[in-house]
Amino acid sequence: MSELIGVQRQFAPNSICFGCGPSNEKGLKIDSFRFEGGLRTEFETSSEHQAFPGIINGGIIGTLLDCHGNWTAAIAIMDQKGDERPSCTVTANYSVKLIRPTPSGEVLTITSKVEELHEDRARITMELNVNGKLCAKGEGLFVSVKEGHPAFHRWY
Repeated sequence: MSELIGVQRQFAPNSICFGCGPSNEKGLKIDSFRFEGGLRTEFETSSEHQAFPGIINGGIIGTLLDCHGNWTAAIAIMDQKGDERPSCTVTANYSVKLIRPTPSGEVLTITSKVEELHEDRARITMELNVNGKLCAKGEGLFVSVKEGHPAFHRWY
């Protein structure tokens, strides 16, 4: 996937978001790609992402799912409207269920799917797998913001 340009780098190259901002040198910099009704990303963990030796911190998992789900919603809303660029979306709510310990030193595969799509919001489900085993899943509602909201121009 690395030879392609993910939606974050394509549409928000100057974003400083900790989870998905290409311009945040200390961030996670996830790079998501279109995949079967949603998006897909792979993430390689580092030692600083651990909660304890060999296991990834739940907050890192939550951040990965949140940002990936948010971008899934932004792309789905953009496609539905026929726009050339996504409007900025923010997380209205999300939940994460940690199924099993997520091992460090492995590639995490995160997929998402649009469950419900409206003009300005989308409900998204996300899954995090390692070596074919489900480690975490999440669900979120992500909303497109209007001018006047602090995040309105954050991607541009």
